[in-house]
Amino acid sequence: MKKIETELLDCYILEPDRFGDERGYFSPYYIESNLKELGFKGVVQANRSKSAKGVVRGLHFQENPKCQAKIVEVIRGSAIDVVVDIRRNSDTYGKYTAVKLTEDNNRQLYVPRGFAHGFISLEDDTIFQYLVDNDYAPSMEGGILWNDPDLGIDWDKLFQENGIENPILSEKDKIHPTLKDSKVVFEREDK
Repeated sequence: MKKIETELLDCYILEPDRFGDERGYFSPYYIESNLKELGFKGVVQANRSKSAKGVVRGLHFQENPKCQAKIVEVIRGSAIDVVVDIRRNSDTYGKYTAVKLTEDNNRQLYVPRGFAHGFISLEDDTIFQYLVDNDYAPSMEGGILWNDPDLGIDWDKLFQENGIENPILSEKDKIHPTLKDSKVVFEREDK
């Protein structure tokens, strides 16, 4: 597995090995030793979402003690994954990265605990998979406003480049607080 650094501390693009021939390919994705090296504590739950083109989900997280690290990938279609470091003691606090994930590019993104996560679906019927290292806890859900101006995410550019005229958001995602107004505190963990 190839591990590629992003602009954010502890957040990596993963490119699993791929072996193939005329029949297709085989790729060993979740190798325990590789995941532990990242700080991923193990798969507790696997989630999938299906989205239409233009759906924006996020920016979400779970609060402590149910905070989650994630390995995310697109099973069908394509998406731009956006993550924000919200660990107050991190050198990349308040910064973001955006990574295109498709069913063909063999990429995943490792999102550590203490990050807000979201994505834009670039095609109808995009299936997005999340492997998480802690249980889903609805009472611990939180979020940062997807278009918080202090984050500097150029959503308009991302929409224009991908032919999205009217982004589709849930009512919940439209009203999250900005990072500055959020009361949630995460700290960078030692691995």
